[in-house]
Amino acid sequence: MIKQMLHVFEFESFLYPQVLWGLGILLPLIVWYIYSNRTRSTQVYVSSLSNVSQIPQSWYVYSIHAPFVIRMVVLACIITALARPVSYDTFADSTTYGVDIVLAMDISSSMLAQDLKPDRLEASKDVAAKFISNRPYDRIGLVVFSGESFTQCPLTSDHATLLNQLDELQSGIIEDGTAIGTGLGLSVTRLKDSKAISKVVVLLTDGVNNSGDIDPLTAAELAQKYGIRIYTIGVGTQGEAPYPVQTMWGVQFQMMPVEIDEVVLKKIAKTTGGTYFRATNKKELLEIYQTIDSLEKTKIEDYKFTTKHEMYVGFVLWALLLVVCEFVIKLFVTKKYL
Repeated sequence: MIKQMLHVFEFESFLYPQVLWGLGILLPLIVWYIYSNRTRSTQVYVSSLSNVSQIPQSWYVYSIHAPFVIRMVVLACIITALARPVSYDTFADSTTYGVDIVLAMDISSSMLAQDLKPDRLEASKDVAAKFISNRPYDRIGLVVFSGESFTQCPLTSDHATLLNQLDELQSGIIEDGTAIGTGLGLSVTRLKDSKAISKVVVLLTDGVNNSGDIDPLTAAELAQKYGIRIYTIGVGTQGEAPYPVQTMWGVQFQMMPVEIDEVVLKKIAKTTGGTYFRATNKKELLEIYQTIDSLEKTKIEDYKFTTKHEMYVGFVLWALLLVVCEFVIKLFVTKKYL
């Protein structure tokens, strides 16, 4: 009860705000009271006002008006209570259904070609980092391959760690070659037990499968079995590209033909319900990742619960308390001294 009285003004709105127009009756009542008190006078005959004028007015004189002031406040409380002041408590909750994604990235020596700036590998890392940052609700893992494959980072929602692992990637850390099937098979292994609503592999390569003991199409069929969708990206310009070649005078760049097995990459994507993309420059690669980002949407459901609290009780309690105060003033103050 005391809590309701102390928090009486913590309301947010009224159920019946039109009732508040009733507060307008207070003004004519106050005007009438002031006018009636001025016209009412009592005459006392004295020989001189010189001594009387210096006598300070007692507080009892002002207490005469206390009952009227209290009645006005009581009336205001009652009208406000009739308008039904209310407050609301809103609780928000959300449920996120994320996507589990494995980025399978080719790190063979051919990824050092500079038809994408500064080279294919660095451009791919930069664009992949932006892709990761744009999907805060998903678990993402990183598998790399060249002549063999390994997991650079397992599926994780700790994207800061993932980005650090991505930044550390460089060509030459494992045997050279292009084992697309092996890299894809390892990616499927990382996703096959996932409970996510959507499981995706984004496979990026610039060559032809020439290493490993798993056929790329066999790995694609395995992915299809586990409900994993694969988006394949062929990276490299059309025609020839400058490749770094070690010579007796150091590393020199030579123009060499770009060979990407687009037929196999298209079959992998088609088998699993994905899409094949070709990126001949960094801008196209960025647009490809943006397209994949829009195709694989994370589902977020927001729930809001609102509880309504009636606040009129506090105004009623104040009105009752003030009525008691008026009764006490009349009984022990005004009637006693007037």
